[in-house]
Amino acid sequence: MLQIYCKNNGTTCQVEPGATLLEVSRMLELDMPYGIVSAKVNNVSEGLNFKLYNNKDVEFLDVRDLSGMRTYVRSLCFILCKAVADIYPVGTIRLEHPVSRGYYCNLNIGKPITEDDISRIRARMHDIVDSDIPFRRQECHTTKAMSLFNNRGMYDKVKLLETSGRLYTVYYTLGDTIDYYYGNLVPSTGYIKVFDIIKYYDGILLRIPSREDPTRLDDFVRQDKMLDVFKQHLHWMDILGMSNVGDLNEVVNSGRATEVINVSEALQEKIFSNIADRIAERQSGPNPVRLVLISGPSSSGKTTFSKRLSIQLMANGIKPYPVSLDNYFVERTDTPRDAKGEYDYESLYAIDLELFNSQLNDMLAGKEVSLPTYNFLTGKKEYRGDKLRLTDNMVLILEGIHGLNPALTPNVPEANKFRVYVSALTSISLDDHNWIPTTDNRLLRRIIRDYNTRGYSARETIRRWPTVRAGEDKWIFPYQENADVMFNSALLYEFAVLKRYAEPILSSVPQNCAEYAEAYRLLKFLNYFVQIRDNEIPPTSLLREFLGGSSFTY
Repeated sequence: MLQIYCKNNGTTCQVEPGATLLEVSRMLELDMPYGIVSAKVNNVSEGLNFKLYNNKDVEFLDVRDLSGMRTYVRSLCFILCKAVADIYPVGTIRLEHPVSRGYYCNLNIGKPITEDDISRIRARMHDIVDSDIPFRRQECHTTKAMSLFNNRGMYDKVKLLETSGRLYTVYYTLGDTIDYYYGNLVPSTGYIKVFDIIKYYDGILLRIPSREDPTRLDDFVRQDKMLDVFKQHLHWMDILGMSNVGDLNEVVNSGRATEVINVSEALQEKIFSNIADRIAERQSGPNPVRLVLISGPSSSGKTTFSKRLSIQLMANGIKPYPVSLDNYFVERTDTPRDAKGEYDYESLYAIDLELFNSQLNDMLAGKEVSLPTYNFLTGKKEYRGDKLRLTDNMVLILEGIHGLNPALTPNVPEANKFRVYVSALTSISLDDHNWIPTTDNRLLRRIIRDYNTRGYSARETIRRWPTVRAGEDKWIFPYQENADVMFNSALLYEFAVLKRYAEPILSSVPQNCAEYAEAYRLLKFLNYFVQIRDNEIPPTSLLREFLGGSSFTY
Protein backbone atom coordinates (compact mmCIF):
# COMPACT_ATOMS: atom_id res chain seq x y z
CA MET A 1 0.00 0.00 0.00
CA LEU A 2 1.14 3.56 -0.73
CA GLN A 3 1.16 6.40 1.80
CA ILE A 4 -0.37 9.55 0.27
CA TYR A 5 -0.14 12.73 2.33
CA CYS A 6 -2.87 15.25 1.47
CA LYS A 7 -1.83 18.86 2.04
CA ASN A 8 -5.42 20.06 1.83
CA ASN A 9 -6.49 18.48 5.12
CA GLY A 10 -3.19 17.30 6.60
CA THR A 11 -4.12 13.61 6.58
CA THR A 12 -2.43 10.51 5.19
CA CYS A 13 -4.34 7.80 3.36
CA GLN A 14 -3.36 4.41 2.04
CA VAL A 15 -4.02 3.48 -1.60
CA GLU A 16 -3.14 0.64 -3.94
CA PRO A 17 -0.26 1.21 -6.39
CA GLY A 18 -1.68 2.54 -9.68
CA ALA A 19 -4.50 4.51 -8.05
CA THR A 20 -5.28 7.78 -9.82
CA LEU A 21 -5.42 11.20 -8.24
CA LEU A 22 -9.11 11.29 -9.09
CA GLU A 23 -9.69 8.10 -7.08
CA VAL A 24 -7.73 9.49 -4.15
CA SER A 25 -9.72 12.75 -4.20
CA ARG A 26 -13.00 10.81 -4.03
CA MET A 27 -11.67 8.71 -1.17
CA LEU A 28 -10.73 11.83 0.82
CA GLU A 29 -14.11 13.55 0.28
CA LEU A 30 -12.50 16.99 0.45
CA ASP A 31 -14.70 20.03 1.00
CA MET A 32 -13.91 21.94 -2.23
CA PRO A 33 -17.11 23.64 -3.38
CA TYR A 34 -15.68 24.78 -6.72
CA GLY A 35 -14.57 21.27 -7.64
CA ILE A 36 -11.11 19.80 -8.19
CA VAL A 37 -9.46 20.27 -11.59
CA SER A 38 -5.85 19.19 -11.00
CA ALA A 39 -3.27 18.57 -8.29
CA LYS A 40 0.35 19.13 -7.33
CA VAL A 41 2.24 15.90 -6.69
CA ASN A 42 5.52 16.52 -4.86
CA ASN A 43 5.11 20.14 -5.97
CA VAL A 44 4.67 19.32 -9.67
CA SER A 45 1.36 19.97 -11.45
CA GLU A 46 -0.37 16.80 -12.65
CA GLY A 47 -3.73 15.87 -14.15
CA LEU A 48 -6.29 13.94 -12.13
CA ASN A 49 -5.69 10.80 -14.22
CA PHE A 50 -2.08 10.69 -13.01
CA LYS A 51 -1.33 7.27 -11.48
CA LEU A 52 0.52 6.86 -8.19
CA TYR A 53 3.22 4.21 -7.76
CA ASN A 54 5.22 5.69 -4.87
CA ASN A 55 4.52 7.54 -1.64
CA LYS A 56 3.65 11.15 -2.51
CA ASP A 57 2.62 14.51 -1.11
CA VAL A 58 -0.52 15.70 -2.92
CA GLU A 59 -2.34 19.03 -2.97
CA PHE A 60 -5.63 19.14 -4.86
CA LEU A 61 -6.44 22.36 -6.75
CA ASP A 62 -9.51 24.20 -7.99
CA VAL A 63 -9.67 27.08 -10.46
CA ARG A 64 -8.86 29.66 -7.78
CA ASP A 65 -5.30 28.37 -7.90
CA LEU A 66 -3.33 29.70 -10.87
CA SER A 67 -2.13 26.22 -11.83
CA GLY A 68 -5.69 24.90 -11.59
CA MET A 69 -6.95 27.74 -13.76
CA ARG A 70 -4.34 26.90 -16.42
CA THR A 71 -5.63 23.31 -16.49
CA TYR A 72 -9.23 24.54 -16.82
CA VAL A 73 -8.45 27.01 -19.60
CA ARG A 74 -6.38 24.49 -21.61
CA SER A 75 -9.28 22.05 -21.46
CA LEU A 76 -11.74 24.76 -22.47
CA CYS A 77 -9.51 25.69 -25.42
CA PHE A 78 -9.55 22.08 -26.64
CA ILE A 79 -13.36 22.11 -26.47
CA LEU A 80 -13.42 25.32 -28.53
CA CYS A 81 -11.00 23.89 -31.10
CA LYS A 82 -13.08 20.69 -31.41
CA ALA A 83 -16.31 22.68 -31.81
CA VAL A 84 -14.77 24.71 -34.63
CA ALA A 85 -13.41 21.55 -36.30
CA ASP A 86 -16.82 19.85 -36.05
CA ILE A 87 -18.73 22.77 -37.59
CA TYR A 88 -16.12 24.07 -40.05
CA PRO A 89 -13.97 21.05 -41.10
CA VAL A 90 -11.76 23.18 -43.36
CA GLY A 91 -11.63 26.14 -40.97
CA THR A 92 -8.77 26.99 -38.63
CA ILE A 93 -8.59 28.68 -35.27
CA ARG A 94 -5.58 30.30 -33.67
CA LEU A 95 -5.58 31.11 -29.95
CA GLU A 96 -3.47 34.23 -29.97
CA HIS A 97 -3.24 36.19 -26.72
CA PRO A 98 -4.91 37.23 -23.46
CA VAL A 99 -6.93 40.44 -23.69
CA SER A 100 -10.09 41.92 -22.12
CA ARG A 101 -10.06 39.31 -19.31
CA GLY A 102 -10.30 36.51 -21.86
CA TYR A 103 -8.42 35.08 -24.85
CA TYR A 104 -8.59 36.45 -28.36
CA CYS A 105 -8.91 33.80 -31.07
CA ASN A 106 -8.42 34.29 -34.79
CA LEU A 107 -11.03 32.21 -36.64
CA ASN A 108 -10.58 31.60 -40.35
CA ILE A 109 -13.63 30.00 -41.98
CA GLY A 110 -13.32 31.61 -45.41
CA LYS A 111 -15.78 34.43 -44.70
CA PRO A 112 -16.39 37.19 -42.13
CA ILE A 113 -17.55 35.86 -38.76
CA THR A 114 -21.18 36.50 -37.93
CA GLU A 115 -23.21 36.24 -34.74
CA ASP A 116 -24.76 33.10 -36.22
CA ASP A 117 -21.30 31.51 -36.43
CA ILE A 118 -20.68 32.39 -32.79
CA SER A 119 -24.03 30.92 -31.75
CA ARG A 120 -23.35 27.67 -33.61
CA ILE A 121 -19.90 27.27 -32.08
CA ARG A 122 -21.20 28.11 -28.59
CA ALA A 123 -24.02 25.57 -28.92
CA ARG A 124 -21.59 22.88 -30.09
CA MET A 125 -19.29 23.63 -27.13
CA HIS A 126 -22.21 23.12 -24.75
CA ASP A 127 -23.08 19.84 -26.49
CA ILE A 128 -19.50 18.64 -25.99
CA VAL A 129 -19.55 19.65 -22.31
CA ASP A 130 -22.95 18.01 -21.71
CA SER A 131 -21.69 14.78 -23.30
CA ASP A 132 -18.88 14.60 -20.71
CA ILE A 133 -16.37 13.24 -23.24
CA PRO A 134 -13.07 12.09 -21.70
CA PHE A 135 -9.80 13.82 -22.55
CA ARG A 136 -7.44 10.93 -23.30
CA ARG A 137 -3.70 11.36 -22.78
CA GLN A 138 -1.58 9.54 -25.35
CA GLU A 139 2.19 9.07 -25.28
CA CYS A 140 4.17 7.91 -28.30
CA HIS A 141 7.42 8.35 -30.15
CA THR A 142 7.74 11.94 -31.38
CA THR A 143 8.05 10.85 -35.01
CA LYS A 144 4.65 9.12 -34.75
CA ALA A 145 3.07 12.21 -33.19
CA MET A 146 4.55 14.35 -35.97
CA SER A 147 3.05 12.00 -38.55
CA LEU A 148 -0.38 12.22 -36.91
CA PHE A 149 -0.34 16.02 -36.90
CA ASN A 150 1.12 16.21 -40.39
CA ASN A 151 -1.71 14.06 -41.77
CA ARG A 152 -4.20 16.53 -40.28
CA GLY A 153 -2.45 19.60 -41.65
CA MET A 154 -1.34 20.82 -38.20
CA TYR A 155 2.08 21.86 -39.44
CA ASP A 156 2.69 24.31 -36.59
CA LYS A 157 2.74 21.37 -34.15
CA VAL A 158 4.93 19.30 -36.47
CA LYS A 159 7.50 22.07 -36.58
CA LEU A 160 7.44 22.55 -32.79
CA LEU A 161 7.92 18.84 -32.10
CA GLU A 162 10.54 18.48 -34.80
CA THR A 163 12.71 21.23 -33.28
CA SER A 164 12.11 20.34 -29.61
CA GLY A 165 14.52 17.40 -29.65
CA ARG A 166 12.23 15.15 -27.60
CA LEU A 167 12.21 11.39 -28.09
CA TYR A 168 8.64 10.89 -26.84
CA THR A 169 5.63 13.20 -27.00
CA VAL A 170 2.33 13.41 -25.13
CA TYR A 171 -0.76 14.49 -27.03
CA TYR A 172 -4.49 14.41 -26.26
CA THR A 173 -7.62 13.15 -27.98
CA LEU A 174 -11.19 14.36 -27.54
CA GLY A 175 -13.42 12.01 -29.47
CA ASP A 176 -11.96 11.97 -32.98
CA THR A 177 -10.09 15.27 -32.49
CA ILE A 178 -6.40 15.33 -31.58
CA ASP A 179 -4.37 18.23 -30.21
CA TYR A 180 -1.19 19.05 -28.35
CA TYR A 181 -1.01 21.00 -25.07
CA TYR A 182 2.05 21.61 -22.92
CA GLY A 183 0.23 20.98 -19.66
CA ASN A 184 -2.37 18.69 -18.14
CA LEU A 185 -6.12 18.73 -18.83
CA VAL A 186 -9.17 17.87 -16.71
CA PRO A 187 -10.43 14.25 -16.97
CA SER A 188 -13.48 15.03 -19.11
CA THR A 189 -15.44 17.86 -20.68
CA GLY A 190 -18.10 17.78 -17.95
CA TYR A 191 -15.62 19.50 -15.61
CA ILE A 192 -15.99 22.71 -17.64
CA LYS A 193 -18.92 24.56 -16.08
CA VAL A 194 -18.44 28.28 -16.78
CA PHE A 195 -17.43 29.78 -20.14
CA ASP A 196 -18.67 31.82 -23.07
CA ILE A 197 -17.55 33.08 -26.47
CA ILE A 198 -18.45 36.42 -28.02
CA LYS A 199 -17.66 38.12 -31.30
CA TYR A 200 -14.74 40.47 -30.72
CA TYR A 201 -13.63 42.65 -33.64
CA ASP A 202 -12.85 40.22 -36.48
CA GLY A 203 -12.38 37.22 -34.17
CA ILE A 204 -13.64 35.50 -31.04
CA LEU A 205 -13.11 36.28 -27.37
CA LEU A 206 -13.07 33.17 -25.21
CA ARG A 207 -14.33 34.11 -21.75
CA ILE A 208 -13.32 32.22 -18.61
CA PRO A 209 -14.38 32.03 -14.94
CA SER A 210 -13.34 34.58 -12.34
CA ARG A 211 -10.68 33.22 -10.00
CA GLU A 212 -12.31 35.08 -7.11
CA ASP A 213 -15.75 33.64 -7.83
CA PRO A 214 -15.51 30.66 -10.23
CA THR A 215 -19.31 30.42 -10.48
CA ARG A 216 -19.39 33.47 -12.75
CA LEU A 217 -17.51 34.75 -15.78
CA ASP A 218 -14.62 37.12 -15.24
CA ASP A 219 -15.54 40.78 -15.84
CA PHE A 220 -15.31 41.90 -19.46
CA VAL A 221 -13.01 44.90 -19.87
CA ARG A 222 -12.46 46.45 -23.30
CA GLN A 223 -8.78 46.72 -24.19
CA ASP A 224 -8.88 48.10 -27.71
CA LYS A 225 -5.41 49.65 -27.67
CA MET A 226 -3.80 46.50 -26.31
CA LEU A 227 -5.49 44.39 -28.98
CA ASP A 228 -4.16 46.77 -31.65
CA VAL A 229 -0.59 46.37 -30.31
CA PHE A 230 -0.88 42.58 -30.36
CA LYS A 231 -2.25 42.65 -33.91
CA GLN A 232 0.55 44.95 -35.07
CA HIS A 233 3.21 42.60 -33.74
CA LEU A 234 1.49 39.52 -35.15
CA HIS A 235 1.43 41.24 -38.54
CA TRP A 236 5.20 41.84 -38.35
CA MET A 237 5.80 38.25 -37.34
CA ASP A 238 3.70 36.95 -40.22
CA ILE A 239 5.80 39.06 -42.59
CA LEU A 240 8.95 37.55 -41.07
CA GLY A 241 7.40 34.08 -41.29
CA MET A 242 7.85 33.43 -37.57
CA SER A 243 4.52 33.22 -35.79
CA ASN A 244 5.39 30.21 -33.64
CA VAL A 245 8.33 28.81 -31.68
CA GLY A 246 8.91 26.08 -34.28
CA ASP A 247 9.50 28.81 -36.89
CA LEU A 248 11.97 30.58 -34.60
CA ASN A 249 13.81 27.35 -33.81
CA GLU A 250 14.18 26.57 -37.52
CA VAL A 251 15.69 29.99 -38.15
CA VAL A 252 18.14 29.60 -35.25
CA ASN A 253 19.13 26.08 -36.35
CA SER A 254 19.82 27.41 -39.84
CA GLY A 255 22.33 29.94 -38.43
CA ARG A 256 20.16 33.03 -38.92
CA ALA A 257 19.80 34.10 -35.27
CA THR A 258 21.70 37.34 -35.96
CA GLU A 259 19.11 38.29 -38.56
CA VAL A 260 16.27 37.77 -36.07
CA ILE A 261 18.06 39.86 -33.43
CA ASN A 262 18.81 42.71 -35.83
CA VAL A 263 15.28 42.87 -37.26
CA SER A 264 13.66 42.70 -33.81
CA GLU A 265 15.84 45.50 -32.47
CA ALA A 266 15.28 47.62 -35.58
CA LEU A 267 11.50 47.28 -35.25
CA GLN A 268 11.66 48.48 -31.64
CA GLU A 269 13.94 51.37 -32.55
CA LYS A 270 11.49 52.43 -35.23
CA ILE A 271 8.73 52.61 -32.60
CA PHE A 272 10.92 54.69 -30.26
CA SER A 273 11.52 57.09 -33.13
CA ASN A 274 7.81 57.29 -34.03
CA ILE A 275 6.81 58.06 -30.43
CA ALA A 276 9.45 60.80 -30.17
CA ASP A 277 8.23 62.25 -33.48
CA ARG A 278 4.64 62.35 -32.16
CA ILE A 279 5.77 64.27 -29.10
CA ALA A 280 7.88 66.64 -31.20
CA GLU A 281 4.96 67.39 -33.53
CA ARG A 282 2.95 68.67 -30.58
CA GLN A 283 5.67 71.02 -29.35
CA SER A 284 4.92 73.63 -32.00
CA GLY A 285 1.18 73.58 -31.35
CA PRO A 286 -0.98 75.32 -28.75
CA ASN A 287 -0.66 72.45 -26.25
CA PRO A 288 2.97 71.34 -26.10
CA VAL A 289 3.88 68.21 -24.15
CA ARG A 290 5.39 69.16 -20.80
CA LEU A 291 5.16 65.79 -19.08
CA VAL A 292 5.76 62.30 -20.49
CA LEU A 293 4.29 59.68 -18.16
CA ILE A 294 5.64 56.13 -18.50
CA SER A 295 3.89 53.28 -16.72
CA GLY A 296 3.83 49.51 -16.88
CA PRO A 297 4.03 46.38 -14.76
CA SER A 298 7.13 44.89 -13.16
CA SER A 299 10.00 43.93 -15.49
CA SER A 300 8.37 45.48 -18.52
CA GLY A 301 11.49 47.50 -19.32
CA LYS A 302 10.21 50.94 -18.33
CA THR A 303 13.65 52.25 -17.36
CA THR A 304 15.34 51.35 -20.65
CA PHE A 305 12.30 52.63 -22.51
CA SER A 306 12.64 56.05 -20.85
CA LYS A 307 16.35 56.18 -21.70
CA ARG A 308 15.93 55.21 -25.33
CA LEU A 309 12.97 57.55 -25.76
CA SER A 310 15.09 60.34 -24.26
CA ILE A 311 17.73 59.78 -26.93
CA GLN A 312 15.14 60.03 -29.69
CA LEU A 313 13.68 63.18 -28.12
CA MET A 314 17.12 64.78 -28.09
CA ALA A 315 17.44 63.88 -31.78
CA ASN A 316 14.28 65.99 -32.22
CA GLY A 317 15.80 68.96 -30.38
CA ILE A 318 13.93 68.29 -27.12
CA LYS A 319 15.79 68.10 -23.82
CA PRO A 320 14.33 65.37 -21.60
CA TYR A 321 14.67 65.57 -17.83
CA PRO A 322 13.98 62.38 -15.86
CA VAL A 323 12.06 62.62 -12.59
CA SER A 324 11.93 59.52 -10.41
CA LEU A 325 8.66 59.02 -8.61
CA ASP A 326 10.54 56.86 -6.09
CA ASN A 327 12.10 60.01 -4.64
CA TYR A 328 8.66 61.16 -3.56
CA PHE A 329 7.84 58.26 -1.23
CA VAL A 330 6.26 59.31 2.05
CA GLU A 331 8.29 58.72 5.21
CA ARG A 332 8.44 54.99 5.78
CA THR A 333 6.42 55.18 9.00
CA ASP A 334 3.62 56.88 7.02
CA THR A 335 3.52 54.20 4.29
CA PRO A 336 0.11 52.53 4.01
CA ARG A 337 -0.09 48.85 4.89
CA ASP A 338 -1.67 46.00 2.99
CA ALA A 339 -4.08 43.34 4.24
CA LYS A 340 -1.19 41.42 5.80
CA GLY A 341 -0.05 44.46 7.77
CA GLU A 342 3.08 44.92 5.64
CA TYR A 343 4.16 48.18 4.00
CA ASP A 344 2.36 48.58 0.66
CA TYR A 345 4.92 50.32 -1.53
CA GLU A 346 2.74 49.65 -4.59
CA SER A 347 -0.03 51.92 -3.30
CA LEU A 348 -0.56 55.33 -4.86
CA TYR A 349 -0.66 56.69 -1.33
CA ALA A 350 2.89 55.52 -0.66
CA ILE A 351 3.69 58.65 -2.71
CA ASP A 352 3.82 62.09 -1.08
CA LEU A 353 1.20 63.39 -3.50
CA GLU A 354 1.01 66.82 -1.90
CA LEU A 355 4.75 67.49 -2.28
CA PHE A 356 4.94 65.91 -5.71
CA ASN A 357 2.09 67.96 -7.16
CA SER A 358 3.28 71.13 -5.49
CA GLN A 359 6.73 70.77 -7.05
CA LEU A 360 5.30 69.65 -10.38
CA ASN A 361 3.10 72.75 -10.55
CA ASP A 362 6.08 74.96 -9.74
CA MET A 363 8.25 73.29 -12.37
CA LEU A 364 5.62 73.66 -15.08
CA ALA A 365 5.19 77.32 -14.07
CA GLY A 366 8.91 77.91 -14.70
CA LYS A 367 9.91 78.13 -11.04
CA GLU A 368 13.05 76.57 -9.66
CA VAL A 369 12.52 73.66 -7.24
CA SER A 370 14.79 71.67 -4.93
CA LEU A 371 14.35 68.02 -5.82
CA PRO A 372 14.24 65.40 -3.05
CA THR A 373 16.19 62.14 -2.98
CA TYR A 374 14.67 59.26 -1.06
CA ASN A 375 17.04 57.42 1.26
CA PHE A 376 15.83 53.83 1.23
CA LEU A 377 18.02 52.93 4.20
CA THR A 378 16.57 55.57 6.53
CA GLY A 379 13.14 55.70 4.93
CA LYS A 380 13.25 59.49 4.65
CA LYS A 381 13.55 62.13 1.94
CA GLU A 382 16.77 64.15 1.75
CA TYR A 383 17.67 67.34 -0.08
CA ARG A 384 21.18 67.25 -1.56
CA GLY A 385 21.21 70.46 -3.55
CA ASP A 386 19.62 69.13 -6.74
CA LYS A 387 17.66 71.98 -8.34
CA LEU A 388 15.61 72.19 -11.51
CA ARG A 389 14.04 74.94 -13.60
CA LEU A 390 12.34 73.95 -16.85
CA THR A 391 13.22 75.79 -20.05
CA ASP A 392 11.07 76.03 -23.15
CA ASN A 393 12.60 72.99 -24.89
CA MET A 394 12.55 70.73 -21.84
CA VAL A 395 10.14 67.89 -21.15
CA LEU A 396 9.80 66.04 -17.86
CA ILE A 397 10.06 62.25 -18.16
CA LEU A 398 8.28 60.54 -15.28
CA GLU A 399 8.60 56.76 -14.98
CA GLY A 400 6.55 54.94 -12.37
CA ILE A 401 3.78 52.41 -11.95
CA HIS A 402 1.18 55.13 -11.25
CA GLY A 403 1.98 57.21 -14.34
CA LEU A 404 -1.37 56.58 -16.06
CA ASN A 405 -3.48 57.04 -12.93
CA PRO A 406 -5.28 60.41 -13.26
CA ALA A 407 -5.06 60.85 -9.48
CA LEU A 408 -1.27 61.21 -9.71
CA THR A 409 -1.28 64.43 -11.76
CA PRO A 410 -4.76 65.99 -11.36
CA ASN A 411 -3.53 69.57 -11.79
CA VAL A 412 -1.69 69.10 -15.08
CA PRO A 413 -3.89 69.78 -18.12
CA GLU A 414 -4.47 66.59 -20.10
CA ALA A 415 -3.35 68.37 -23.26
CA ASN A 416 0.13 68.81 -21.80
CA LYS A 417 0.60 65.11 -20.97
CA PHE A 418 1.80 62.26 -23.13
CA ARG A 419 1.15 58.86 -21.61
CA VAL A 420 2.93 55.62 -22.51
CA TYR A 421 2.09 52.12 -21.31
CA VAL A 422 5.01 49.69 -21.51
CA SER A 423 4.63 45.94 -21.15
CA ALA A 424 6.08 42.70 -22.49
CA LEU A 425 3.10 41.67 -24.62
CA THR A 426 4.46 38.35 -25.82
CA SER A 427 3.18 37.72 -29.32
CA ILE A 428 5.04 34.55 -30.31
CA SER A 429 3.20 31.30 -29.49
CA LEU A 430 4.36 27.71 -29.00
CA ASP A 431 1.89 26.71 -31.71
CA ASP A 432 -1.53 27.84 -32.93
CA HIS A 433 -3.32 26.48 -29.83
CA ASN A 434 -0.70 27.22 -27.14
CA TRP A 435 0.01 30.87 -26.42
CA ILE A 436 2.77 32.06 -24.08
CA PRO A 437 1.48 34.00 -21.03
CA THR A 438 2.84 37.54 -20.99
CA THR A 439 3.42 37.20 -17.25
CA ASP A 440 5.90 34.36 -17.90
CA ASN A 441 7.94 36.76 -20.02
CA ARG A 442 8.14 39.31 -17.22
CA LEU A 443 8.69 36.73 -14.47
CA LEU A 444 11.69 35.22 -16.27
CA ARG A 445 13.16 38.70 -16.78
CA ARG A 446 12.70 39.49 -13.10
CA ILE A 447 14.18 36.19 -11.92
CA ILE A 448 17.35 36.85 -13.91
CA ARG A 449 17.63 40.51 -12.87
CA ASP A 450 16.90 39.82 -9.19
CA TYR A 451 19.55 37.10 -9.15
CA ASN A 452 22.21 39.18 -10.92
CA THR A 453 21.68 42.58 -9.28
CA ARG A 454 19.96 41.97 -5.96
CA GLY A 455 21.22 38.55 -4.95
CA TYR A 456 17.72 37.06 -4.78
CA SER A 457 17.20 33.38 -5.54
CA ALA A 458 14.55 32.25 -8.01
CA ARG A 459 12.64 30.88 -5.04
CA GLU A 460 12.48 34.32 -3.42
CA THR A 461 11.39 36.04 -6.63
CA ILE A 462 8.71 33.41 -7.33
CA ARG A 463 7.44 33.70 -3.75
CA ARG A 464 7.05 37.49 -4.08
CA TRP A 465 5.47 37.34 -7.54
CA PRO A 466 1.81 36.91 -6.45
CA THR A 467 2.07 40.06 -4.30
CA VAL A 468 3.60 41.95 -7.23
CA ARG A 469 0.80 40.74 -9.50
CA ALA A 470 -1.85 41.78 -6.98
CA GLY A 471 -0.39 45.30 -6.89
CA GLU A 472 -0.43 45.46 -10.69
CA ASP A 473 -4.07 44.37 -10.83
CA LYS A 474 -5.00 47.14 -8.41
CA TRP A 475 -2.77 50.05 -9.42
CA ILE A 476 -1.64 49.55 -13.04
CA PHE A 477 -3.92 47.47 -15.24
CA PRO A 478 -7.12 49.51 -14.61
CA TYR A 479 -5.46 52.55 -16.21
CA GLN A 480 -3.55 51.02 -19.14
CA GLU A 481 -6.11 52.06 -21.76
CA ASN A 482 -5.53 55.70 -20.70
CA ALA A 483 -2.26 55.60 -22.62
CA ASP A 484 -1.68 57.69 -25.72
CA VAL A 485 0.51 54.88 -26.99
CA MET A 486 1.30 51.33 -25.93
CA PHE A 487 4.79 49.97 -26.35
CA ASN A 488 5.42 46.23 -26.57
CA SER A 489 8.80 45.57 -24.98
CA ALA A 490 8.80 41.84 -25.81
CA LEU A 491 11.39 40.81 -28.37
CA LEU A 492 10.75 37.97 -30.78
CA TYR A 493 13.97 36.15 -29.91
CA GLU A 494 14.21 36.81 -26.18
CA PHE A 495 13.03 33.48 -24.73
CA ALA A 496 15.80 31.76 -26.67
CA VAL A 497 18.28 34.07 -24.91
CA LEU A 498 16.62 34.09 -21.47
CA LYS A 499 16.82 30.28 -21.50
CA ARG A 500 20.59 30.26 -21.00
CA TYR A 501 20.40 32.61 -18.01
CA ALA A 502 17.22 31.30 -16.38
CA GLU A 503 17.80 27.55 -16.44
CA PRO A 504 20.63 27.35 -13.87
CA ILE A 505 18.82 29.81 -11.55
CA LEU A 506 15.53 27.90 -11.76
CA SER A 507 17.29 24.56 -11.32
CA SER A 508 18.49 25.65 -7.88
CA VAL A 509 14.94 25.80 -6.46
CA PRO A 510 14.60 22.82 -4.08
CA GLN A 511 11.80 20.31 -4.67
CA ASN A 512 10.57 20.49 -1.07
CA CYS A 513 9.25 24.06 -1.36
CA ALA A 514 6.03 25.42 -2.87
CA GLU A 515 7.95 27.54 -5.39
CA TYR A 516 9.34 24.41 -7.04
CA ALA A 517 6.08 23.94 -9.00
CA GLU A 518 6.52 27.26 -10.81
CA ALA A 519 10.26 26.74 -11.33
CA TYR A 520 9.60 23.28 -12.79
CA ARG A 521 6.88 24.64 -15.10
CA LEU A 522 9.14 27.41 -16.41
CA LEU A 523 12.03 25.01 -17.00
CA LYS A 524 9.75 22.67 -18.92
CA PHE A 525 8.49 25.59 -21.01
CA LEU A 526 12.01 26.84 -21.83
CA ASN A 527 12.94 23.40 -23.17
CA TYR A 528 10.91 24.17 -26.29
CA PHE A 529 13.38 26.86 -27.38
CA VAL A 530 16.64 26.42 -29.23
CA GLN A 531 19.14 28.57 -27.32
CA ILE A 532 20.60 31.81 -28.73
CA ARG A 533 23.77 33.33 -27.30
CA ASP A 534 23.56 37.00 -26.35
CA ASN A 535 26.91 38.17 -27.73
CA GLU A 536 25.27 39.89 -30.70
CA ILE A 537 22.57 41.70 -28.73
CA PRO A 538 23.42 45.44 -28.82
CA PRO A 539 24.32 47.20 -25.54
CA THR A 540 21.31 49.51 -25.93
CA SER A 541 18.85 46.62 -26.21
CA LEU A 542 15.97 46.69 -23.78
CA LEU A 543 16.83 43.10 -22.90
CA ARG A 544 20.18 44.27 -21.48
CA GLU A 545 18.29 45.81 -18.54
CA PHE A 546 17.78 42.24 -17.33
CA LEU A 547 20.78 40.37 -18.71
CA GLY A 548 23.44 42.97 -17.93
CA GLY A 549 25.96 44.45 -20.35
CA SER A 550 23.92 47.59 -21.06
CA SER A 551 25.54 50.85 -22.09
CA PHE A 552 22.96 52.64 -19.94
CA THR A 553 23.41 53.31 -16.23
CA TYR A 554 20.61 52.01 -14.01
